[in-house]
Amino acid sequence: MELNRYGGCTGGGAKLLLTSTSEVYGKNTADALAEDSDRILGSPLKSRWTYAAAKGIDKAFAHAYWQQFGLEVTIVRLFNTVGPRQTGRYGMVVPNLIGQALRGAPMTVFGDGAQTRCFSYVTDVVPAIIAIAEHPDAYGQAINLGSAQEVSILNLAKRIKQLLDSQNEIVLVPYEAAYAAGFEDMRRRVPDNSRAYSLVGFKPVTSLDDIILNVAASMQALTPAASVMAPGAAFPS
Repeated sequence: MELNRYGGCTGGGAKLLLTSTSEVYGKNTADALAEDSDRILGSPLKSRWTYAAAKGIDKAFAHAYWQQFGLEVTIVRLFNTVGPRQTGRYGMVVPNLIGQALRGAPMTVFGDGAQTRCFSYVTDVVPAIIAIAEHPDAYGQAINLGSAQEVSILNLAKRIKQLLDSQNEIVLVPYEAAYAAGFEDMRRRVPDNSRAYSLVGFKPVTSLDDIILNVAASMQALTPAASVMAPGAAFPS
């Protein structure tokens, strides 16, 4: 399926934009992860790292088609993009926590909560994706898109609780209570956006507080049927 996609684009003269994920970096906790930073993965018998490996192989195929056949392919690597109407499926931590705060449910944080992420807003990211897809100097490259606002998941929960004036308890949930035995998380994930800034001037402007308030407003406008699902469905992003 993947090769047919690349071959079809090559044969038809089409351009291809491939969205990747910061999961590919695995356990690398560098201060700022550049596109060519090392990938540090755990055991292939653990699903988290097989997912990261599969995404890496996909990008390797895309790069090979650019090198060998001239496929005009661009790879964007997203770091925790958040926006309205996003649900808590697949471990999306921001809508999960906001949904719990709005429902009056305990706010669940996995592990010790010290793991950090950088959350970017969809209205900052989408224009950059479009600009990168149309930029000829981006062909054959992987390009990070994310925020530099690093926050621990525990502090994220506390900030959501404060902004939404919630009285909910924040509960630390051991990984083994929600996932298979031996689950491993990434302690840190911070992007280096230098390449995106150089190419298209990418500089996210939406603050974490605004992200939280916008997502909360979106959830409040939805029906209860669209509320956030219980945690434990997938990887905690």
